[in-house]
Amino acid sequence: MYEFNYHRPKSLDEAASAAKEAEDGKILAGGMTLIPSMKLRLAAPSDLVDLADVEGLKGITVGSGTVTIGAMTRHHDVQSSADVQKAIPALAQLAGGIGDPSVRHRGTMGGSVANSDPAADYPAAVLGLDATVKTNSREIAADDFFLGLFETALEEGEIITAIEFKIPDAAAYMKFAQPASGFAMVGAFVAKFGGDVRVAITGAKDCVFRVTEMEDALKSNFSADAIADIMIGEDDLLSDIHCAADYRAHLVTVMAKRAVAQAAG
Repeated sequence: MYEFNYHRPKSLDEAASAAKEAEDGKILAGGMTLIPSMKLRLAAPSDLVDLADVEGLKGITVGSGTVTIGAMTRHHDVQSSADVQKAIPALAQLAGGIGDPSVRHRGTMGGSVANSDPAADYPAAVLGLDATVKTNSREIAADDFFLGLFETALEEGEIITAIEFKIPDAAAYMKFAQPASGFAMVGAFVAKFGGDVRVAITGAKDCVFRVTEMEDALKSNFSADAIADIMIGEDDLLSDIHCAADYRAHLVTVMAKRAVAQAAG
């Protein structure tokens, strides 16, 4: 690692100020991506602003039609929450499939969402459940939050405080995981809200995205058969040593069908 300044603020205002004043400051939540990147010298921030002591960033609250989860809530806490299991079981299942036990006991929801890794699981839930990302300065709709590879709508010094998920009538998440890391080579989150349906795909492009053609088909027929013949183009899909673009295109349909079948019961 390179040398860096370490900050452990007690409030959101202190954290935001420290990040803004730093030459190249980074917010530290769970550190599941940032710390390994620093150890490999792929990242060299001038300052680390640790949110561990900032109050009010953990916890799960069920409201009228929503589940709100604090940004510093660990994956394991989402997975094991009786409230989440009852309100949005697909979200609890998703959290239980992230990484391994060490990652789930240390990684945080806010850190994962802010990182916007193209193969991460939580972005699919945020987009699929039409969530609202709450920060220290505003609220951002899921459709406006994820912009590209490791890129979000967050501005300098802006910190996620919580994420508010809408409770669906039915939902499911299915992924084809990379065996070593557990990251999604393709993951599909499908959610039904009355007559509306959202299909969010992670792992296939440089950023989580929706498949509107599938959504339209499922609005009139919420079944796996309705989307069996819908294939997305492979031109802008990721291709790497784990999975070629044409196979990812195939997996999008397969995972979406499986998610619909599970959600439909």
